[in-house]
Amino acid sequence: MSTPSIAAPPAQDPAAPGRTFALKLRCGETDGSLMMFEETVPVGTKSTLHLHHDSDEVAYVLSGEVTFLIGDEVTVGGIGSCTLMPRGVRHAWKSTGAQAGRVLFLYTPAKAGGLIEEQQRTGSKFASMNERELADILGRHGWELLGPSPL
Repeated sequence: MSTPSIAAPPAQDPAAPGRTFALKLRCGETDGSLMMFEETVPVGTKSTLHLHHDSDEVAYVLSGEVTFLIGDEVTVGGIGSCTLMPRGVRHAWKSTGAQAGRVLFLYTPAKAGGLIEEQQRTGSKFASMNERELADILGRHGWELLGPSPL
C-alpha cells in the first residue's frame, strides 16, 4: 500500500455556491481498499437517486442535518450519525438542517469513489456530459443513476 498524501484542500463546486469537496484518501493511496472525502452541503443540496454496484458507502455527519433515503427507508441524521448505504441498494440524501452540513463519505472498496476523484480532477459534472460520456464514467466506477432525488 502506498503512503497516503496530505489531504487536498477543498474544491468549490461552481454550480452550487458553498458546496465543497475535500479528498481525504484517494483510491490509489489505499490500493483500492477505500476512498474518503469530506463534503460541505448547503441547505437544500441533494444527491441524485443512484446505487453503486461494487462499493458500500458510509456517511458520517460532522455538522448539520442530512436526510437519507436508503431503499425505501427514510432516516434523518444529525451530528455524529453514521449511515450505511450498501452496494446494490438505491439511495439519495439531502441537506435538511437549518445550516449547511458537513459529511464525511467513505466508499469500500474504493471503486465508486473513483467517480468523485475524476470529477474533482476534470471539473466535469453530470449535467455537462452527453449520454455517451455519462454512461462511460458511470460504468467505469460502478454507478447507476436512477433519476432525480425524491427527497
